Amino acid sequence: MVSESETDPNLITGTLASAGRIDKTLAEASGLSRERIKALMAEGAILVGKTIAKNPSAKMQPGAHFSITVPPPVESAAQPQDIPLDVVFEDEHLIVINKPAGMVVHPAAGNYDGTLVNALLHHCKGQLSGIGGVARPGIVHRIDKDTSGLLVVAKTTAAHEGLAKQFADHSIERTYLAVCAGHPSPTSGMIEKRIGRSDHNRKKMAVLEDNSSRGKHAVTHFKTLKILRSATLIECRLETGRTHQVRVHLSSIGHALLGDPTYGKTPSQLRSILRDLGFARQALHAASLGFIHPDSGEKREFHAEIPADMRELIDETGRLNR
Repeated sequence: MVSESETDPNLITGTLASAGRIDKTLAEASGLSRERIKALMAEGAILVGKTIAKNPSAKMQPGAHFSITVPPPVESAAQPQDIPLDVVFEDEHLIVINKPAGMVVHPAAGNYDGTLVNALLHHCKGQLSGIGGVARPGIVHRIDKDTSGLLVVAKTTAAHEGLAKQFADHSIERTYLAVCAGHPSPTSGMIEKRIGRSDHNRKKMAVLEDNSSRGKHAVTHFKTLKILRSATLIECRLETGRTHQVRVHLSSIGHALLGDPTYGKTPSQLRSILRDLGFARQALHAASLGFIHPDSGEKREFHAEIPADMRELIDETGRLNR
C-alpha cells in the first residue's frame, strides 16, 4: 500500500508488498525509476522503518514500512526561447519533434542557448513536470546536433518513466536513413560490435573488442535502398541506442557517412558535390520512431520525410550514376 501525505505532498509512504533489492522494490512500490530511487538514497531522502536507506542492493522483506521525501523540482538553468519547432505529435503526456540538423538537444558547454530544450521550455509554457529533480523537459534520448529527425520528449514524470523503460529494454523502434561512402557488400546485414570511448580521442566513440569490459553492446541492422555514384542510400534499424552508433558502426565496416568529419572522409570524387551543395554535416536522418504510448498503452508510429539537403545530395549523386 502506498500513499501521499495529506500534509506534505512531497512525501510518499507505504509498506512493501514483496521482497527483493531495495531500489527495485521501492521503484515498483512508488512509481519512481530505480535511478531516481538511487539518487534520493544518496541524498538521505529515504527511510525504511526509522533507518536512512543507503545501500541500493540491500535486501528488503515484505511488510517493511518506508517513506520517501521527494523534493520539489529545482528550476532549470536553461531559459525559454521562442524558437520554432516542427511538432509531429503532442498531447498532455509527450511531444514528438522533427529536429532540424544544426540544433543541439540540450544546453552544454559552447551551446548554452538555441537548443531544443530552450525551445521546449517556451513551447510548453510551464506544463512540464519535474523529471530527475529538475523542472525541465524530459529528454529521454538524444540525436546528434548535425543529425536531423524524430525524437520524443516527455512532458510528465510518468511519461518519462514509461518511455525510459522502453528505451532500456530496447523495445523502441527507430530507423535512420543515411548516405554512406561506397557500396556495402553484402547489401544488407547486421553490425554487432561494442561501442565505447576511443582510447586515442576521448571526444570520439569507437568499436571495442567483444571481450572488452568497457563500452556497451550495440546492434545495427542495415539494408541498401539505392545505389549512388561512389555512395549508397541505406536504411539502418537500431536494436540499441548508443552514442554515435550508426556513424561508428558504418565507419567500422568501411562505409562512413558522407559529410561526417569525425568518423570518415568523403570520397574524393564526391567532395566537389558536397562543397557545391554546401552540405556540411553527416548525411543521417532519424526517419521513423515507434513506441507504446506510456499513458494510453497504444502503439504509436511516426515518420519524418527526408530533409531537403539530404534529398538534394541523393539526387545529385544519383544523377551521376545514370
